[in-house]
Amino acid sequence: MNQRLKQLVLGAGLILMLNACHKEEIVIISQPLIQSGNVIKSDTLKGSVKGTMLTGKTYYFNSDITINDGDTLLMQSGVKLLALGDGKTAATAPEIFNHGTFISLGTKDQPNYITVKNAADLHTQATQQNYTNVFQGWWGGMVCTPAAATTTNPAPQGGDVIIKWTHVEFAGSPAGANNETAVYKAGDPRYNIYFGNLKKNFIVEDSWFFGAKDDNIRVVGGKVSIMRNTFELCGGAGGEFVNMKSGTVGDLAFNMCIGAATNSIKASDSGTSGTQCNVNVYNNTIVNGGFRQTKTGRGGSINYEAGARGSIYNNLIVNCRFGIRITPDADVANVLYGNHFFYGSSAAIVAQFYATDGIGKGVGVSKTTDILSATPQQNNPMFYGYDVNAYNFTANPGPITSNLQPYTLLTIGNANFNLKEDVSPGIKKSKTDFLPLKAVTTTGNYGTTITPPGKDIGAYQTDGTGNLH
Repeated sequence: MNQRLKQLVLGAGLILMLNACHKEEIVIISQPLIQSGNVIKSDTLKGSVKGTMLTGKTYYFNSDITINDGDTLLMQSGVKLLALGDGKTAATAPEIFNHGTFISLGTKDQPNYITVKNAADLHTQATQQNYTNVFQGWWGGMVCTPAAATTTNPAPQGGDVIIKWTHVEFAGSPAGANNETAVYKAGDPRYNIYFGNLKKNFIVEDSWFFGAKDDNIRVVGGKVSIMRNTFELCGGAGGEFVNMKSGTVGDLAFNMCIGAATNSIKASDSGTSGTQCNVNVYNNTIVNGGFRQTKTGRGGSINYEAGARGSIYNNLIVNCRFGIRITPDADVANVLYGNHFFYGSSAAIVAQFYATDGIGKGVGVSKTTDILSATPQQNNPMFYGYDVNAYNFTANPGPITSNLQPYTLLTIGNANFNLKEDVSPGIKKSKTDFLPLKAVTTTGNYGTTITPPGKDIGAYQTDGTGNLH
């Protein structure tokens, strides 16, 4: 081959290589938006709904809507779904009945919203401590269960719930005639989300929850992965951020929890599912929880009871009314725990780092791997942007009504809960030699991204993993 021919061959090869690289770049950059079924053309949803809500659009509903068995309702990124109502009765506070599959695929740059039309005003009122309006319960939330059996569909299956990078807010209006009595009694405040399906997946990732009147999320059976979310200011005089019952199996990790009325995270095997409640709760940051619960002996951070089991590790618990509570009726032999970081600004809080009505009644409960002390305000976690002594809960164990709690204690606001590297006592003090349960095994757009245990205690990791808010 002469020199000229060699040059032509090499040049052609180089062009082919460049074209191949260029084509590969285009494929990576311009992935199409996911769509399920037909595009929803109307901006108002009513009755039975299915299909795709398009990116960047706002949709409304002023009466109950239903996703039927076998159908899917999907929100592309940057979608707002607004409930219209006053929250005073079930008839004036619409609800989403999900008997099929619900998917909200927000992104970091284009999050989704499932909220109410006056949400901006409610957030402003919260900063002014007008908590009556925040806890009004403006809509009916979402109930996700299989449909009732019929002659034409004797065994409805229900579907998954997949929520990513989505804001869910301000549910809690009273239940009415349309609600199943197995879920709510008449007049009960409804949750932001109720999920009950043993065979299906409940995936909640990188999302924000705010302003539920009672429980924020209640799971009564299902395979769960609740990862890297932010939970703020839920429950007026009671209610948990995440309340898990019999049949719930999976992982709850790297969540930022601030201002819960009762517990931030509760696991209980109460119910008759036949599948034991088994959840791993690790690397969560829990701040200022439990002070609005009006019943004595309840409320604070993490609670395992009534036959529940699982592993509890690497949680950072700051100024909570009660710390970890594992009751004698839990599956104590199968509740593994340790490597927690407790901080208390008052002696009363320090005395309840492990709730005294838990196993051992306060004797020999703490682990040598824990960071805790008998002295108030010792072992400051050293957050980048939050004063843990801004308000001293000397009235512990409460209760304290919300209007006596400064707004900055109940929400993140401008705070930064990352730990100062090389300064915080929680750096590289986690237990990492255990595995998530990984009950949800699917990955990709419809799956879950389960973050393994982090080296640093709490939700925020100095290597940039963990909670991304």
